[in-house]
Amino acid sequence: MMKDAKPNSAHFVLVKLEKDKKLNHVITQNIDGLHKMAGQLNVIELHGNTREIICIKCNKKISIEEAYKLLKSEFPPRCKYCNGSLRPNTIFFGESLSNKKLENAINLSKNCDLFLVLGSSLVVYPASYLPQIAKETGAKLVIINIDSTPLDEIADIVIHDKVSKVLTNFNIR
Repeated sequence: MMKDAKPNSAHFVLVKLEKDKKLNHVITQNIDGLHKMAGQLNVIELHGNTREIICIKCNKKISIEEAYKLLKSEFPPRCKYCNGSLRPNTIFFGESLSNKKLENAINLSKNCDLFLVLGSSLVVYPASYLPQIAKETGAKLVIINIDSTPLDEIADIVIHDKVSKVLTNFNIR
């Protein structure tokens, strides 16, 4: 299913905001790679993404399409550079996030003037703490999510609806 997933209208609204210099970065826990597929340039994928496969020995990355080709000829597929084992470039349960990615996300949160939470329950730490960091350092906080979140009470604006519906109905200038 993930192989066939495509960006939705919300992803493309974010790309437009970035191109118009109204959005600096996207920080995501999603591993689907859809932000980059939509054309987003400044994306921090805290948990990595399933569209890249990485060698656990030499850290070379290949696309998921290359990995599928390898799977047709060998199982398990091996790295063409060092013969190491390949795995999805994601963080599995129990593994630590990249310190560099997390530090970058924290710094961006501390220095933003508006923090948008889009389609997140805000229950997975440490990423769910980022909106609170932003709010504590003076940013406005907007949460758009179908269900309520633990941070709704500190948000400046809360909209309980589908992100794609809300973003595509705004007149973004």
